Amino acid sequence: MTQDRLSFLALHFVPGIGDYLVKQLVSYCGSAEQVFKTPKGKLMKIPGIGPVTAESILTHATFHLAEKEFKKAEREETELLFFTDKKYPSRLATIEDAPSLLYYKGNSNLNQEKSVAIVGTRQATEYGKEIVSSIVEELKPHQPLIISGLAYGIDIQAHKQAIKNDLPTIAIMGSGLDVVYPAAHKDTAKKIVNHGALLTENHFGTKPDAHNFPARNRIIAGMCDVLIVVEAAEKGGALITAEIANSYNKDVFAVPGSLGQTYSEGCNRLIRNNKATIYTSVKDLEYLMNWTVEAATAKRKSKMPELSTFTKDEQKILLLLQEKNSPISIDDLAIKAALPPSTLASLLLNLEFSGVLKSLPGKQYALI
Repeated sequence: MTQDRLSFLALHFVPGIGDYLVKQLVSYCGSAEQVFKTPKGKLMKIPGIGPVTAESILTHATFHLAEKEFKKAEREETELLFFTDKKYPSRLATIEDAPSLLYYKGNSNLNQEKSVAIVGTRQATEYGKEIVSSIVEELKPHQPLIISGLAYGIDIQAHKQAIKNDLPTIAIMGSGLDVVYPAAHKDTAKKIVNHGALLTENHFGTKPDAHNFPARNRIIAGMCDVLIVVEAAEKGGALITAEIANSYNKDVFAVPGSLGQTYSEGCNRLIRNNKATIYTSVKDLEYLMNWTVEAATAKRKSKMPELSTFTKDEQKILLLLQEKNSPISIDDLAIKAALPPSTLASLLLNLEFSGVLKSLPGKQYALI
């Protein structure tokens, strides 16, 4: 526990400071530790920081809470991931409203090459559960990270089937890591720790209050490459997650259901409104995401073009594609190339016109 990490955590306990302001403060001051050393006048020049918040920061009153939280994390074998940490999920890092702090317990790689979120109604039918089992089993050759929300119904079925098929699975919680909700899923949560991880943005002791779940849904949407909705009523958390995923430019699938059935309404509406692609088998996903089984087991060496004819930023993109030697999503390129999305999109278009790279389904790119 370094002083800077303690300062990072202490910022999260300052009243009136959320994820956005934590990132603002660290960006303007250079480090979390420096935030608490910055004079009040300078703090107040940072957008969003008023006299009350500045005074709350400079009292250092939250450091004792941060120390207690760190000790609790040690006892609970929980790792704290700040948005500046290398282990922080790279897919979340590009999202503006991403959590500035995550509580992580488990052994899974949060930056797995492929990531699929599966969500749906809490009142899942036997048909819905069978569909989830089929989806996870068919995805096994791709070895994706399976993400869901630990809730009753579709969510818990996704976690259980991931464990059954020896796939890593992440449960995003709407409570503190020490408050498993629903309590009936405690045994499964323990298994998830050994086959993946539990993840939350909430402090220890946080209860599963209703307002925490829409916030949790944005993490589910943000951490996946593709979201699959299996059974959803006309209103509910699954549809909220789909809306968020669409706003993040994620690919969304929905499993169609029988007309007139309550838990088919949400999925059918997503498909009807062009907010989700119809899911009938894993082949639908493989086509859209360009996830071929052959590519999952063997990589073809692409020919590298002559770099001297390209700009430095274009060379950076080409070298990243060469190093990966397989399709890369635009989100991963934005992170690794450290380029603004608008600039990156323009560069990719130029390179595509130059005939050195190609765009693929699923917002991915590869060398020709």
